[in-house]
Amino acid sequence: MDKHDITTRGDTELLVRTFYAKVRKDGVLGPIFNGIISDWDSHLELLTDFWEGQLFLKRKYQGNPVTAHLEVDDQTDHTITPEHFGLWLNIWFETLDELFEGETVWVAKNRAQKMSTMLFMQMYEHRNRKN
Repeated sequence: MDKHDITTRGDTELLVRTFYAKVRKDGVLGPIFNGIISDWDSHLELLTDFWEGQLFLKRKYQGNPVTAHLEVDDQTDHTITPEHFGLWLNIWFETLDELFEGETVWVAKNRAQKMSTMLFMQMYEHRNRKN
């Protein structure tokens, strides 16, 4: 496969769909995601909007990732750990490297890494406020 940088919504959609196909099959992450998400087509569309916004500064995404992740953490009885985020990042990086190369790939990795840290810290603070 001839690799190129992520430049279009189609590229973003390919990334999101390929990545979440792997996540859904993963022995650790799959049960979490498959247990929470019932309408994968809508969810993948939402995530494509989100990542298109992150990578190309388009404002299509309508949602709050912090609130969504806090709700997931509540639904999973606060069992999500930094290791889950590490697994997620490893699959994200692997998928990016498998499909693409270029500056936007670096942006996608950097944003995901920062986001994962922020989201877990928000979950941790949320747990402490509830106790």
